[in-house]
Amino acid sequence: QLQASGGGLVQAGGSLRLSCAASGRTFGGYAMGWFRQAPGKEREFVAAIKWSTGFTLHADSVKGRFTISRDNAKNTGYLQMNSLKPEDTAVYYCAADRQGSWLKMASRDYDYWGQGTQVTVSS
Repeated sequence: QLQASGGGLVQAGGSLRLSCAASGRTFGGYAMGWFRQAPGKEREFVAAIKWSTGFTLHADSVKGRFTISRDNAKNTGYLQMNSLKPEDTAVYYCAADRQGSWLKMASRDYDYWGQGTQVTVSS
C-alpha cells in the first residue's frame, strides 16, 4: 500500500515536497514513479526512480524544477517541487513498478498506486 502526502496550496514560484510511504512491502527492486492528472486531462508522467540504484528520470516539463529521491531507511520516496507554476496544478499520484529494471513513463506499467494528493498553484 502506498500513501502519498504533502500536497497543498502554494503561490507560483513556491515549493512543496511530496512523500510516498510504502507499507506492507519494501520498494526493494521496484521503481517508484510520480504522475499527475489535471482536470479534464490525461494522467501524465512526472518522474521515476529506480529504488536500488537511485537512477532517476524526469519529464521535460519539470526538469530542473522537480527532483525525485528516496530514503531507503524510511522506505519513502519524495518529489521536491520548486519554482511551481499554475500549470503544475493537479492531483499527484505515486506508483510502484514491480519490474523495476528500467524506468517507465506509461502509467499502465505501474502495479501499485497511492491515493493521490492535490497540489494547487495560484498565480
